[in-house]
Amino acid sequence: MAKEVPTIQATTRDRLGSRYSKRLRAAGRLPAVIYGHGSEPLSVHVDEKITIGALKRGLHVLNLEIEGKGAETCLVKDLQFGFLGDNVIHMDLARVNLDEVVNVAVSFEFYGAPDAAKRSGVVIVNELNDIHVICKVRDIPEHIRIDLTTMHADTFTAGNLKLPAGVVIAGDPHAVIVRVQIVKEEASGEAATPAAAAAAPAAEKKDEKKDDKKDDKK
Repeated sequence: MAKEVPTIQATTRDRLGSRYSKRLRAAGRLPAVIYGHGSEPLSVHVDEKITIGALKRGLHVLNLEIEGKGAETCLVKDLQFGFLGDNVIHMDLARVNLDEVVNVAVSFEFYGAPDAAKRSGVVIVNELNDIHVICKVRDIPEHIRIDLTTMHADTFTAGNLKLPAGVVIAGDPHAVIVRVQIVKEEASGEAATPAAAAAAPAAEKKDEKKDDKKDDKK
């Protein structure tokens, strides 16, 4: 269950466009748009440091106190990243109420290691980093924790997840989240390398030339 719904101060913005958004970000503000529930979209900006801090803690729901317009409970729907993909430059927010049922992606938090990882020549591969779940807004988990010590097969699937009450998987329960992969070592003495293969005919030609010279001297 979500631990908290932080309140963040927001200011409306009338001027739009990439140039103005860039100025806002330079001033430590994060541009965002709020939509849904039959109301007109509302462009705002919020404190970047506070908002990103909340997102890094796995929070999906924000309570925006909008200057001159009151409070809006919002679900983070989409994050737009910069060119290098390492910083958030814009947020899409959907108006919600805490008892509304939504479909949302929740990230995994892995801990522990399966017994298979202790064997030589074995690696653990993460196939998924998050999964879509269906639940009430108030029940959205910050993360879904996965204890890998309970992994006794070669795969850990969505159906193996232990989900909080009121939370169900939105997708395929057979989707593989983690799998065990055996790293095969090349057997010694197998096919020669391309360099070695190319060197062999060259050596044979040199030997043939030497034999020809010996025959000429005879």
